[in-house]
Amino acid sequence: MKPSLHIHRHYDVEDYSGGRRFRFAVVDLDKGRAYPVNFVCMLPMQPNSLEKGISVFLGIFGNQSLNVAKEMLLAALEKETDSEVKREIEKRLKLLEPKPVYEVKCDVCG
Repeated sequence: MKPSLHIHRHYDVEDYSGGRRFRFAVVDLDKGRAYPVNFVCMLPMQPNSLEKGISVFLGIFGNQSLNVAKEMLLAALEKETDSEVKREIEKRLKLLEPKPVYEVKCDVCG
């Protein structure tokens, strides 16, 4: 399966910041050319996060979920022309970067 992203923009929901929100749908065009046949799942903000339990995306793509998410986002960024959508894709890519590890020096043992 070679999934891709389809990005949907919503303007009409009150509690979305700035009146708009982006949703990233993962689709597989081999399954069907039109929604809902080609729908696989939604791309979570952080596909590898276990804070809210296992997402459908993680369940489908397993250990490869982080790599699959990056590949799809990079491919979408390459062909996207809307600057607002590009910023959202870049934001999502940044969320996938590993967090730096901070070390604190112990006052007692150094």
